[in-house]
Amino acid sequence: MSRTSTAALPARLGDTPEDYARLGIEPHAIKQFEDGARTDGAPGTYEWWYFDAHLDDGAKLVVVFFTKEFTDLGKPLSPRVQIDLTLPDGTALAELAELDRAAYSASTESCDVRIGDNVFAGNLHDYKIRARSGDLAVDVRLTGQVPSWRPETGYWLYGEHDEHHFAWLPSVPQGKVEVTYSVGGKSTTTSGVGYHDHNWGNELMLKLMHHWYWARGAAGPYSVIASYITAEKKYGYNTFPVFMLARDGKLIADDTAKVTFEELGRYTDTDTGKPVANVTRYTYTDGDERYVVTFTRHSDLMGVKFIDELKGPKKAAAKLAGFDGTYQRFAGELRIEHYQGEQLVDSHTDDALWELMYFGKALA
Repeated sequence: MSRTSTAALPARLGDTPEDYARLGIEPHAIKQFEDGARTDGAPGTYEWWYFDAHLDDGAKLVVVFFTKEFTDLGKPLSPRVQIDLTLPDGTALAELAELDRAAYSASTESCDVRIGDNVFAGNLHDYKIRARSGDLAVDVRLTGQVPSWRPETGYWLYGEHDEHHFAWLPSVPQGKVEVTYSVGGKSTTTSGVGYHDHNWGNELMLKLMHHWYWARGAAGPYSVIASYITAEKKYGYNTFPVFMLARDGKLIADDTAKVTFEELGRYTDTDTGKPVANVTRYTYTDGDERYVVTFTRHSDLMGVKFIDELKGPKKAAAKLAGFDGTYQRFAGELRIEHYQGEQLVDSHTDDALWELMYFGKALA
């Protein structure tokens, strides 16, 4: 039986000339204001600026600046800074700083976000990120190696009148990083490969999307961003592949009509109860030329049940409603293979991070 329904509401990626004109942006030309504040943090909106890096000493770092907890859209501006650091020995550390709204400022002309003494600022190429919470402190310099990119407008539009949206801008698909991280006052300086993107919207994601895989990485001369989004039931479980592949810093593939997606080695995660693929594979076929991008899970870096982030009446209401949304972050191997016909032209592997956001009930 098909998951889709003839009564499903429309959901689409904005890609028409009218969409670009209405949003005030241009095809294939990212402007600095697009990485600036796109919301004011008022109730009914959310926004965050995200950074992650694989570091040469084996550590993995994630820093996110939020206007609010994105599962609680009714909140006014409630800024927070999240730091997740996995040390070279595998020790996972996490801190969350929640500050008063008066501590927040963000430019609408470029990325310049301040939450107290924490800073996330840049110009689509060069960024500085400084964050401190509890025993963790990080100071990052990110320099882009692959130009800013977005899938069409970067807006997924939902409803009869496109009234709801989820927007995404990979501002730095890949960059080199210099990082100093401190744990309990002990500092380490290292370098590595990093990534920055920016998200915002005007509706709870759990009302628009059932689940998604999202991944990024670099192997040999290649850089890749890949995602597979499944919309919520009322939008017919419509699916949206996302794919960007660059070689030597230049875009070579991003036509989603040429992408197929596979989940292999599925199992049920014992903590979240969600189905997880040990292997996710994106195949891009353009005539006789084919790129196969495979992510193979080696370890779990994070598993979050969103209901655990709620408190008081909201948590009780979520339990009554049966809400069991989860977020999982994985580490493992990225393999990128290039074929001409059936002949393998080249193959490269490296470490990668990816995530599974699962809002809805597990699908069979």
